[in-house]
Amino acid sequence: MKKSLNFIIYCLAFLCANLVLAQAPKKIHIEQSDFADVDKDKFPDALLLTGNVRVSHDGVILTCNKAYFFQKENYLKAFGNVQLVQGDTLYLNSNYAEYSGELKKAFATGNAVMSSPDATLATDTINFDRNIQEVYYNTNGTIVNKDNTLKSKSGRYYVTQKKFQFLTAVTLTNKTYEIKSNHLDYFSNSGHSYLFGPSTITSKTNYIYTEKGFYDTKKNLAHFIDKSYIKYDDRVIKGDSLYYDRNKEFASATRNVKITDSINRGVIRGHYAELYKKKDSMFVTKRALAVNFVDNDSVYIHGKKLMVTGKEGDRIIRAFNNVRFYKTDMSGKCDSIHSSSKIGLTKLIGSPILWNGENQITGDVMHLIGDKKTQKLDSLKVLNNTFLVSKDTLGTGFNQTKGQNLFGKFQEGKLHDVDIIKNAEVIYYMRNDAKELIGINKNVSSRINILFDKNTVETITFFKQVDGDIYPEAELPENARTLRGLKWRGDERIKSKDDVFSKEEDAEELKVIEATTKDKAKKAVPMKIRKETLNYDKKNSKK
Repeated sequence: MKKSLNFIIYCLAFLCANLVLAQAPKKIHIEQSDFADVDKDKFPDALLLTGNVRVSHDGVILTCNKAYFFQKENYLKAFGNVQLVQGDTLYLNSNYAEYSGELKKAFATGNAVMSSPDATLATDTINFDRNIQEVYYNTNGTIVNKDNTLKSKSGRYYVTQKKFQFLTAVTLTNKTYEIKSNHLDYFSNSGHSYLFGPSTITSKTNYIYTEKGFYDTKKNLAHFIDKSYIKYDDRVIKGDSLYYDRNKEFASATRNVKITDSINRGVIRGHYAELYKKKDSMFVTKRALAVNFVDNDSVYIHGKKLMVTGKEGDRIIRAFNNVRFYKTDMSGKCDSIHSSSKIGLTKLIGSPILWNGENQITGDVMHLIGDKKTQKLDSLKVLNNTFLVSKDTLGTGFNQTKGQNLFGKFQEGKLHDVDIIKNAEVIYYMRNDAKELIGINKNVSSRINILFDKNTVETITFFKQVDGDIYPEAELPENARTLRGLKWRGDERIKSKDDVFSKEEDAEELKVIEATTKDKAKKAVPMKIRKETLNYDKKNSKK
């Protein structure tokens, strides 16, 4: 038993001794030197090596013209054409270098250049920590990686990951654009760049700002997610999440999207948008809203989908599915809208209804025509089944005008002159200056002209084949006071810019916001680039 115990103790002691030896730093090995001597004046405790010096240490080779080797400290000072090589992954060249075999750290200065298979770093001084495989510098440095050139005041290179990290002013340039940031992580093998904090990307075609983003410099694809925007000559695109393809000049935005048109003084909002710069086209959906500044007023147009195509002067705006619009003196609804800036024509398509002043106007086809020079609303055309209705201001009845077509002229944004053409009928409650009802005018004719003043009827003129009369209120039955087809829709009237969204859309918006707040990560747009960015944020960023 005693012998067995002694044997175990002996084995443990042997293993511990070997473990200590295994962990002990390896000695620098001199492989070659033309001459070896001792410089008693400068370094009497060091071996002086001159001519074709070559030493090795734990996987690295160092060559130089002259070196002082401090054997006790396991330390080397190298001079002239110094090169440190680690396998085929890293080459470090300089005029002067120091290397510690104890600490496995290198220091190089004087035209220091670090090369890897993917990139080259040139600066004054470079430090290399082999234990963690990191290179770092605190002097102005230039990195060349294929088509990209990076310049910074300081930086760090992670050899294993092939990643450069810059925490001070850095600029990445190539023939297409320039990136500036105070925190940039750049992978030399893939060309992937991760931006943190205020960063800009400038090119001839646009200007990009972000405080958190990803840019693939090889494929020219990008994703930005924090206070980001893309600025073209006449448009600025903002959103919680932006995706950008420089090759196609395509951008998409998600959540809280805002696209500003500086030339046309317009803004488009929504929760998803796509923009094709080369095609001069834009698509917006998810609570889409277009706001245009016209005639010293703002016009709000909402539809489930909005499309804007064409260059300045020939731009077309289309809105689809349950379109609603509002202007201070006008609002309306229809299935879709088609508006052309070139010809100044806006078509309200599919069950259009328009409210102007106190008037409700309906018909099968409705056109709003603008003055191309003044950009002001000029005239209105309503074709087939035209109905012009307003409530009697003091009674319960309705002033009604019906006909096949309507042609109207606007003055200061309000209907001023209206012609009802063919099969025109009218029922109008006539009052005197004291607002007393003097009779109900019920007439039919070939054409009716109505002049408005301050949203009230000033005169009504009947033309050709006039048939009718002014009836005392008591002599005209209730069922005779309504023209066939009358449908008053005053409860649907859009009275403010907020009313362009229906109650159902507002309720749906609240549900989406609540779900996003509970689980933002799961609601992020499912794109590969975005997923990569989020994963990188958690695992690799040292911010």
